[in-house]
Amino acid sequence: MMREVTFGGTTVSAIGIGTWHMGDRTDRRDAEIAAIQAGIHAGARVVDTAEMYGSGRSENLVGEALTPFKREDLFLISKVLPENASRDRMQTSLEASLKRLRTDYLDLYLYHWRGNVPLAETITELQRLQKTGLIHRWGVSNFDGDDLQELWGLPEGPKVAANEDLYHLGSRGVEYAVLPWQQAHQVPFIAYSPIAQGDTHGHQLASNPVVKEVAAAHQVGIYEILLAWVISHDQVLAIPKTSSVDHMRANIAAGQLTLSAAELTALDRQFPKPTTATPLDIL
Repeated sequence: MMREVTFGGTTVSAIGIGTWHMGDRTDRRDAEIAAIQAGIHAGARVVDTAEMYGSGRSENLVGEALTPFKREDLFLISKVLPENASRDRMQTSLEASLKRLRTDYLDLYLYHWRGNVPLAETITELQRLQKTGLIHRWGVSNFDGDDLQELWGLPEGPKVAANEDLYHLGSRGVEYAVLPWQQAHQVPFIAYSPIAQGDTHGHQLASNPVVKEVAAAHQVGIYEILLAWVISHDQVLAIPKTSSVDHMRANIAAGQLTLSAAELTALDRQFPKPTTATPLDIL
């Protein structure tokens, strides 16, 4: 059974498609478009991008990749840079993203990370844009526990639809305060880099013997287990990125994997959950 996440009344499969670093190389463009399209054909609804990714090149790629599909069948996420998150600049930034994405609206628009614009001004403008119909929901990204509490204290803060942070088996800091807070306040969590960017940052997830053992038991690859672990948590959406059609199909299929209590316990022993607060992990 496919795990799901609900954003303000819209339910999507718990594994979507990330696009960070996509669109940067012309020699990979066809493969990247094919991978995105394969993910949607395999059952993904969510595609996550940002104006920052390749200075708009990722949005351009996504816009081209999505042309064969019905817009209402998709859940499209993009993000606004901190320097554009003001009353004077946000709508212009949003409209440029929409043009690159070849769409009239975003299902979710995220404040990419905190900058110098007062948070209250950013949230007020996001709420105004929602009322125009250019975005259907708004949220935040790279917010820690203190940021979320500050946000919740604003008049329109509780209307936040999601927070997107780095989260994978080797980086569990959000489990101490952020994830419990979001679950208690019914704010969905989006996990970026859910497979640790292919194990390139020293976490040794793919080489861990217990991860390998669990993968063998399910007759799947290592990364499917890492994704299944991330979405085993309630109301968590994972957005892995790949330029391979085969890997994309495997990623989406991981949404149907269920890890046993014993397997989850074994993974916990290898990669313990945090017992104290730690700074928010970011890339």
